[in-house]
Amino acid sequence: MTIKRLGLVFLTLVAIFFSGTSLLNSWQEPQFQSRLELYQTNILLQASEWQPANGEDKNLQVLKEAIIGEKPLETAISQYQQARKSAKINLEKAKNQLAKLSSDASFKLQPEIPPASNISNSAQQKQLQQVLHQLQKSLAEIDLQLGILQAKKGDVNAALQTWKKLQQNSEIDSEWRETAAVLIGLWSNPPRILPNAEPLIQAKLKAWFRYTVLTQLYQLQQRQSALENVKAEIQQAAGNAMWKLALIGTVPALGAFIGVVLLIFLIAERVVKGKAALLEQNADLTWSTPWGGETILQVFVVGFFLMGQLLVPLILSVLPIPHPVQNVRLQAFYVFLSYMLVALGALLVLYLSIKRFLPLSPEWFRFRWQDKWFLWGLGGYCAALPIVVVVSLINQKIWQGQGGSNPLLQLALESQDSVALGIFFLTAAIAAPLFEEFLFRGFLLPSLTRYMSVWQAIFASSLLFAVAHLSLSEVLPLFALGVVLGVVYTRSRNLLAPMLIHSLWNSGTLLSLFILGSSTQ
Repeated sequence: MTIKRLGLVFLTLVAIFFSGTSLLNSWQEPQFQSRLELYQTNILLQASEWQPANGEDKNLQVLKEAIIGEKPLETAISQYQQARKSAKINLEKAKNQLAKLSSDASFKLQPEIPPASNISNSAQQKQLQQVLHQLQKSLAEIDLQLGILQAKKGDVNAALQTWKKLQQNSEIDSEWRETAAVLIGLWSNPPRILPNAEPLIQAKLKAWFRYTVLTQLYQLQQRQSALENVKAEIQQAAGNAMWKLALIGTVPALGAFIGVVLLIFLIAERVVKGKAALLEQNADLTWSTPWGGETILQVFVVGFFLMGQLLVPLILSVLPIPHPVQNVRLQAFYVFLSYMLVALGALLVLYLSIKRFLPLSPEWFRFRWQDKWFLWGLGGYCAALPIVVVVSLINQKIWQGQGGSNPLLQLALESQDSVALGIFFLTAAIAAPLFEEFLFRGFLLPSLTRYMSVWQAIFASSLLFAVAHLSLSEVLPLFALGVVLGVVYTRSRNLLAPMLIHSLWNSGTLLSLFILGSSTQ
């Protein structure tokens, strides 16, 4: 075995170690879907306050009930209780991990152990402390809002108990405890209005929850003008929420319906026509691959995993640029810069690895504008919707709110900065589809057909595509999406088709997150 191959084997083991560690670490992290469900619940609560004006079509009331459901308060309480349970479990896990790291650090700081050996442990402790603080904040926010839901439903005693426990929690910031005291006062019998009530309500509560508490405050203060203003704001916000719910619910539902019809047609056609069916087009046609497994490993181990896990983070750590903390624009730019460096590095390694095989056959990395790629892409997107939704539902049952998620999704959800959102869109909806489809469908999938069938190559490349996102909770949904992307590419033989699907998928996700985030401010 040559020195080059030995080095590649070593780097492969390093890549497996770092990727495996990242995946295992994501198991301890809360899943983004749990947070997203609360945002969806909040916008439903906002929309539930909408009342059609006198004389408006009664069908609008029917539409409202269809969108909101019969018992929005009960549904919201159930969602928040589940979210509280999940947050509590995550908080206890974080505390146990921190306690274990602190114990290990105490042992390592014995005189015979060099202090430098404790650096990694300290970094992990700092990261865990940040996670712990965020979880405590999330739990405090959930408790405030759960109590408001209980009070709105009429279960005031349960609400008071929820807020009193929060008020007695010394681990959280004082403003959360003070806000709990404000809420306790407003719903006590007799009520008590604290001097700082309104500023805390405005600062710590959002959307439906803020309007609900302000209504209670203004009623107790008998401020009729302020009460009328807040009722008008509620109706305006509720109307906006209704339209947004209709948008983010109707468009994907319509796409999923079209996708189900399309899948039924394609399966039926396959049964009737056999090998002449659309799904069988190019199904068994492999690529003529001039390179072997060593080149494939070199591209993905050196160019993708090590570039993303080691080299790019190292480069960013020494560059004279401010690291993002609270500024969302800096966070967006940091994400974009990181991604572009990984993409450029991987493509450079890809070029250097296959340079000696150039020029390639025309079947490789094919872009054909004068083709049916748009129909393949649009149809593939619709077909992917029901498939990934079903897989995601199964995935939720498996992970129960754990397994981590892409941090970009959380940033996009909570950011209402147009510049930051533009950068997020550039990263997720343009850069990611171009780079990832070029690498996974353009290079990896065809390369694997040298050793396996087309279907096996689709499954193998889809699995690597899912694992490359380094989040356990996303492996199954991304694998399902990767299979659709692989099928569309192998049948269309045009990279523009899977790039369009990927871009539509990421664009739809970002748009939904922006709409949800904008409705809960």
